[in-house]
Amino acid sequence: MPRFQFEAMDSQGRTVRREIVARDSDDAVAKIREQSLFPTRVKEVSDKKAARRSVRTGAKVSRRGKKLSRIVIGGVRSKDLTTFTRQLSTLTDAGIPVVQSLNILEEQMRPCALKNIVGGVSEDVESGSSLSEAMGHHRRAFDDLYVNMVKAGETGGVLDVVLQRLAEFREKAARLKRRVIGAMVYPVAVLTFASLILTGIIIFIIPSFMDMFKELDVELPVPTKILLGASDFAVEYWYLLPLIPVGIFVGYKLFRSSKTGRYATDWAKFSMPLFGPIVRKSSIARFTRTFGTLISSGVPILEALSITRDTVGNVLLSNALANVHDSIREGEPIAAPLSETKVCDDMVVNMIDVGEETGNLDSMLVKIADTYDDEVDVAVESLTSLMEPIMIIFLGLIIGFIVISLFMPLIKIMQSLS
Repeated sequence: MPRFQFEAMDSQGRTVRREIVARDSDDAVAKIREQSLFPTRVKEVSDKKAARRSVRTGAKVSRRGKKLSRIVIGGVRSKDLTTFTRQLSTLTDAGIPVVQSLNILEEQMRPCALKNIVGGVSEDVESGSSLSEAMGHHRRAFDDLYVNMVKAGETGGVLDVVLQRLAEFREKAARLKRRVIGAMVYPVAVLTFASLILTGIIIFIIPSFMDMFKELDVELPVPTKILLGASDFAVEYWYLLPLIPVGIFVGYKLFRSSKTGRYATDWAKFSMPLFGPIVRKSSIARFTRTFGTLISSGVPILEALSITRDTVGNVLLSNALANVHDSIREGEPIAAPLSETKVCDDMVVNMIDVGEETGNLDSMLVKIADTYDDEVDVAVESLTSLMEPIMIIFLGLIIGFIVISLFMPLIKIMQSLS
């Protein structure tokens, strides 16, 4: 039968390290509890001598070797982290110890960055660290929001509930992101193909008209000169055309890397037509859901505001939350300073005010997030249906400009010949 090495707490709170023979891990846990011990770590060992040597040395050498061998390549996918959170919540709710739950999840994961990180977290917890401290060592996977919620769950003894809320939070955020991206696939694809077709027309078709106009030696209208100039530039410097979107992207990143650039771009996102209301409502939904989830998980309100401010993803909203944080620290409520920032709608401010007065701020914040998520869904669907006629009109104007610019000289030539 398999042999298991375990650590447990006795009735006086002392740590006990022993070995036990059992059919499987569940049988081992049952046998340990029959000895009036509370298991904190249960691990199967295949070799008796290796197990004794691991117990004698505290497994320091093997753990160090494992950590050195765990080279994390690539980033952690959000989908993998959400699935891991949901599964860890289920295992914790079933009463399985944290270390054993982490080991189970690590074994069933496919090779990826998160698998290596979960293995490192499991080793840190085995070494005596709390789960939140172990996750805090891997900030690429577990951000401040994640770590602080886990810490609050450990402190309040409701880790399974907090993990469930965290999984639901991540699932709803991912669902909203998928809807927005899905709505943008069609217009982006149409504009991409249209740009390729227009580029082909400018490079291969318009130059033939240019040669004809030169032979006829006719005075060209201004629109025709603009079109021929653009065609001449595209033919002469065709290798620069792919660099234009790259340059725009790099320029945007460099501009946004500054404080002024971040403020200007975030202000533009909130203010631009059509997309502005969607971005604003999406940011407010993220803020209220994050803030409400943290408060309901037992995180102190000032600390919850600080975490929300750092994870909200918009400078305007982040600055507004900073002002709210300072006002709350001086004894003021949330609604009044939030209203002064003019970032959130009056409905949001009033609902937060009611939540503070009734003592149900966390549930009120989640209701606001649900309401705004629904409004974002409706707005995205409306925008998707509106994008098709807008793109048709836009492409029609471009094609019309090209046709008119090419036919105006021909009409002038026909008039002169008649």
